[in-house]
Amino acid sequence: MPYFTAPDGWQLHYTQKSGGPLVLVLPGSTASSAHHHQDLLRLSQNGYHAVSLDFRGTGNSGRIAIWPDDWWQQAAGDTAALVAHLGHESAALIGTSGGGIVALWCAILFPDKVRAVIADSIGHHLPPEFLRREIANRRRYAPEAVGFWQTGHGSDWQAVIEADCEFLLRQADRGAEWYGEELSRIRCPVLLTGSLRDEFYPDLPEQAGRMARQIPDAQMHLVNGGGHPLIWSRADDFYDVALPFLTRHVRT
Repeated sequence: MPYFTAPDGWQLHYTQKSGGPLVLVLPGSTASSAHHHQDLLRLSQNGYHAVSLDFRGTGNSGRIAIWPDDWWQQAAGDTAALVAHLGHESAALIGTSGGGIVALWCAILFPDKVRAVIADSIGHHLPPEFLRREIANRRRYAPEAVGFWQTGHGSDWQAVIEADCEFLLRQADRGAEWYGEELSRIRCPVLLTGSLRDEFYPDLPEQAGRMARQIPDAQMHLVNGGGHPLIWSRADDFYDVALPFLTRHVRT
């Protein structure tokens, strides 16, 4: 399994399929690179060097007992470091759910490393009471969810999920705004995708619209079907717009 060392010495795991221009697939909250095998395969079959990162504290990367409040920004730094480790000057980023937050922060903080972003099934905030209910639902540990988490994180999956839950609860206490006013700093093209039936962001059209108005070069594609996230619930619809977007902004 390939690993690289982040600038602060943290050991991080990634998976990859070879190809041409670099595209990083960033997993969502509670997921890992293990869940993105089909996405890496599809991208590599379309001529991309497709890579998925296990963020610090997740998957096969080094563990963190307590995730810091700037974990998303740290993950953005790790993403930029992976681009350099792989020998590329820049990459396109596909981030889904929480991985979309990381992708947008990477474009904000490390603009020279990001050629384009596809942010799937993500808004700019969640009401604190909604987020707290979601965490309570997670902690019921439904069997299908446990299977998903075991696949992604291994035998200590519960410690990973609890660390993520506590991190998100602190975000709720802070008001649960993901970006502040920073989206206007993004200079690369951004495609926002999602489902009109997203159960995690029921007001996704309004949230995505507000984000698109802040990002200088943004477009939206919302599907009346599927769920959260679109990349898995309606994969063909997602890639029908994602691949042409990558062709325009990564291959040219």
